[in-house]
Amino acid sequence: MKVALLHYSAPPVVGGVESVIGKHAQLLAADGHEVSILAGRGSPKEAGVQFHHLPLLDSRHPDVLRVKADLDQGTVPGEFEALQERIAAQLQPILDGMDVIIAHNVGSLHKNLALTAALHQVTSQANAAKLILWHHDLAWTTPRYRRDLHDGPPWDWLCQDWPWATQVVVSEMRQQELADLLGIPPERIEVIPNGVDPARFFKLEPATMAFATHLELLKAEPLLLLPVRITPRKNIELALHTLAFLKGSFPRAALLVTGPLGPHNPANTQYFSTLLDLRARLGLAPCAHFLAEHSQEYIPDEVISDCYRLADALFLPSREEGFGIPVLEAGLSGIPVFCADIDPLRRLGGNDAFYFSPDADPSGVASLIAGVLGPSPVYQLRSRVRSTFLWERIYAGQIAPLLEQVRRQRW
Repeated sequence: MKVALLHYSAPPVVGGVESVIGKHAQLLAADGHEVSILAGRGSPKEAGVQFHHLPLLDSRHPDVLRVKADLDQGTVPGEFEALQERIAAQLQPILDGMDVIIAHNVGSLHKNLALTAALHQVTSQANAAKLILWHHDLAWTTPRYRRDLHDGPPWDWLCQDWPWATQVVVSEMRQQELADLLGIPPERIEVIPNGVDPARFFKLEPATMAFATHLELLKAEPLLLLPVRITPRKNIELALHTLAFLKGSFPRAALLVTGPLGPHNPANTQYFSTLLDLRARLGLAPCAHFLAEHSQEYIPDEVISDCYRLADALFLPSREEGFGIPVLEAGLSGIPVFCADIDPLRRLGGNDAFYFSPDADPSGVASLIAGVLGPSPVYQLRSRVRSTFLWERIYAGQIAPLLEQVRRQRW
């Protein structure tokens, strides 16, 4: 499908809408669509995305600002129509080749009303590309803008339904505002939220994202991190038993063991086999992950650091530790620490960690973890963001189906 994204400006211009456009373009291109961005300012560098620099689309273009000064006072200057036609003439040959146009804020803000009028003109024609008006902000419902808005065209284009357009807003609040403004049922307006990209936000290493994708770590609720070598003194069997009980309260709970086999004792190979057998007996193969199974190479410190960013808690059931660096790393990462009550870990964690005996009943340890994370607003918000607001999920669950739906529409 050929998809055009339209706005006043585009990345690397800094702004919320611009960042959304950049992410939309990246997701659409990755899904195999032919993507173009049309904007008056910017120079996006997304792979597989074509950029059309049309200066008259810019809300800060001198001609646009000169016309806007009169419009804000309630006067439609004589040069407005000429500016509209100039913009339409630039848009027409590009948009004629598109299947879908996604216009961000152009149908709802007065930053460049000549562009709004030109888009209305071009897309209302027979056989025009399907239009999605994607609204982040609404001029007519924003008090600070009301003095700049007046009765009649072109301001009316911002508060009238375009019958051939699909309406999208970013929140339920905007959905109700737009429904009231246009006089249409809220059900006619799609709500598709903005999202976050963990890889970009956390600056995750490519290897980290490869592990996270393959093991579906971002779907874990919660993800417990056990950053240790695979050796008996680390008491990993308690972690597996605890995970089995924890899944009674958190069905999507997962455990990530990051270390390789201990290098100095051949018996560690047998210990690992014992752990894998235990994992199978407990039915935990889909959710108890050993990175040693997925890489024979040394895993860099940067990847281990990334795992702390992805994890919801540190789980350290060791029987012996000389020091306990993971406790410090978890503290620096801002995640809760659940660890064995042995002297080195107690000295590091003090009153700021949650302790259990290395020989504890795993059901009790699971209850401890559930009792801390369950009511935690920090954990609950992290979990909700991961389950609802990751860009990849929004795209797969809402944006891609919407595009297909719009493509099939007949006006």
